[in-house]
Amino acid sequence: MSPAPSEEGLVAWLRTLTSRGGTLIGDDAANLPSGAVVTVDQQIAGVHFAAGLPAAFVARRLLAVNLSDIAASGARPRHAFLALAAPRGFDHRGFFRALVRACDGYGVALAGGDLALAPQLHLSLTLIGERRTGSATLARDRARPGQTLWLGGTLGESALGCELLRRGARPRGSGVVLPASFSAKGGLRTAAVRAVRRHLLPTPQLELGRWLAARGPSASIAAIDVSDGLAKDLHRLCAASGVGARLDGAALRAAMPPRFAELAGRLGLEPERLVESGGEDYVLLFTLPKTTTPPRRFGALAIGQIMRAKGIFVNDPDAAPASRRRRLANAGWDHLDLSGR
Repeated sequence: MSPAPSEEGLVAWLRTLTSRGGTLIGDDAANLPSGAVVTVDQQIAGVHFAAGLPAAFVARRLLAVNLSDIAASGARPRHAFLALAAPRGFDHRGFFRALVRACDGYGVALAGGDLALAPQLHLSLTLIGERRTGSATLARDRARPGQTLWLGGTLGESALGCELLRRGARPRGSGVVLPASFSAKGGLRTAAVRAVRRHLLPTPQLELGRWLAARGPSASIAAIDVSDGLAKDLHRLCAASGVGARLDGAALRAAMPPRFAELAGRLGLEPERLVESGGEDYVLLFTLPKTTTPPRRFGALAIGQIMRAKGIFVNDPDAAPASRRRRLANAGWDHLDLSGR
């Protein structure tokens, strides 16, 4: 039996196998010559979300993670196609009510799909969007040396929420019930509830993606959504662009949400590891020229710089001498390696 390939290795091989579509494979979404943008993402019970999650949460989460890929392309989502395989007893009506309501909120029409009976809940959503004429084409291979590296928001919170769900947290109605073993009160308890909701119901940054695309067709802007961890997705962006990156350690600490480090410590987790490789935060990671700054309403954070030399490093003058300059490991979620979750 041959060893299981890594996700990056399999995608790289697949690009060599198909001559007609190889150049379209490997980004968050495919930018088709017609101006359409297409992405597909799947969610599997017990792999991407906890088995038994209420159908309405499953529906909204499925749409959100797909919309995040559309956001990274700078397009506007238009149509959705669903493939749903579910076990007997699944709340189909509750699922579709929540999905259609969420689609309506983003201007998306559910246009078709396929239904099947299966022993395990398995969903796949295809989204079709459109680029505005004269907009920039956002992709992973557009980073250039000297550009500033930006994050669309904070990191690590979703991974904390996932851990709380593993320990017994659960959604109830529109709220969250925390594990009985979690005794914190006040601001720390609020941070825990926020983390669980961040994991269950991510917010795609569609407006930020369209603002980036509005820089114009001559703009060279790399973008990717942070779904598999900052380190993993930054390595993908740099590899596609043939560049390296230097991150600011203090800026990465600033990317932690309020009470995040304290909450991580309460759960026995390392906040730095969650920020760098936790994943599923679904904020955009993107590059811009040094002279360009996103509007404050997006809450974007400058975290480093794109370098000509290969390799990704974190510089942190406040760290211990041995860690003031360290290489950022290519750590995060590999979709073909279930040992990471």
